[in-house]
Amino acid sequence: MTKGKTKDGLEYLWTDKKRTLFGLPLSFTRYYLTESRLITRIGLLTVVEDELDIYRITDKKMELPLGQRLFGCGTIILFSKDVDTPEKHIHSIKNPRQVSDLITALINEQRDQFGIRGRDMVGPSGMPPEAWENDDCCND
Repeated sequence: MTKGKTKDGLEYLWTDKKRTLFGLPLSFTRYYLTESRLITRIGLLTVVEDELDIYRITDKKMELPLGQRLFGCGTIILFSKDVDTPEKHIHSIKNPRQVSDLITALINEQRDQFGIRGRDMVGPSGMPPEAWENDDCCND
């Protein structure tokens, strides 16, 4: 895990590349984690960048296939309330357990800062607010 500033002025708590054959970082996919965002940058000539606000993450899952585990890698899948990125895969990164723990700590820190808890992201019946209007349990 690395920590430092870049030319765009953001301080990254962690950064890594997607690992390919034999756990080597031979890829044009790069991940950056700041205190408030996860940034995915893909490409060489044309770069596409996607950002996910940490406080919007609702759940996470880790996949550790044998081929990745042999080289100390794994994939983290994040589920979020983000409109354009409801599911984010952080593919084949080194030390996935440490990164997952760091993300969990940042989620809790951000939610405390904004006064958000998991229950604030769903409705009173456990449904997300956008599903309330389609709820016909009480319609006669």
